Amino acid sequence: MTTPTPEHLAYVLRLADTALILGQRNTEWCGHGPVLEEDIALANMSLDLIGQSRLLYTHAATLEKALNGRERTEDDYAYFRAEREFANYTLAELPHFGPLAGTTHSSMDYAVTIVRNFLYASLMAHVWTALLRSSDPQLAAIAERSIKETRYHVHHAREWLIRFGDGTDESHRRAQDALDWLMPYTREFFTTDAVETSVAEAGIAPLTAQLEAAWRADVEEALGEATLTLPAAVKHVTTGKLGEHSEHMGFVLAEMQSLARQHPGAHW
Repeated sequence: MTTPTPEHLAYVLRLADTALILGQRNTEWCGHGPVLEEDIALANMSLDLIGQSRLLYTHAATLEKALNGRERTEDDYAYFRAEREFANYTLAELPHFGPLAGTTHSSMDYAVTIVRNFLYASLMAHVWTALLRSSDPQLAAIAERSIKETRYHVHHAREWLIRFGDGTDESHRRAQDALDWLMPYTREFFTTDAVETSVAEAGIAPLTAQLEAAWRADVEEALGEATLTLPAAVKHVTTGKLGEHSEHMGFVLAEMQSLARQHPGAHW
């Protein structure tokens, strides 16, 4: 493996943080799924994402120790970092209610969950595939495990996307509203910065921008089958991967970190 760099560590943490935060978000459906099968499916996929984040955080700890000698654990990364230290995509931290905010008694819309999972998992199917060839053997090993889970996540979300889009007038409207709300956040996937340039030059990871065409082709194919319309592109780019988050991120962390912060060092 090449000598670790700060950019290498930052890239691994971006992957880990996004998986963790989206996994945390999806656990909110536990006990509240629209049907029992979906309740179980979302719980299992949440565990997949959190499992991926654990592997990545453990790897990040190894990189950080090599860089500066600091000893850290997966719990340190998940529970004892501040909001600005997280580098997840903004898409992952958004609430499930989406465009229904203020218009319904429900705090969650399953169409938002499905559309988000589809957009993210479709991206990660390409990212993990590219990472199989990483010059970082541990990252390649994590990708080999994660790609199997991610392919199922794509299949699950795609099937539900089509059911919603090509279903009733109400399900179609909700799916389209969710897509219109979430699609602009995907621009963050494909913006290139110094971290991504550095790891690409080292052969550690692909430039995500180079995966955009394949990702968009997958998305457009699914939307066509679902009779949904791809919204027009926007210019604004969110900055979650730079540590600048939406107003929703603090609430996610408050719930996720509260127990560990109340009992630091506890084991159970």
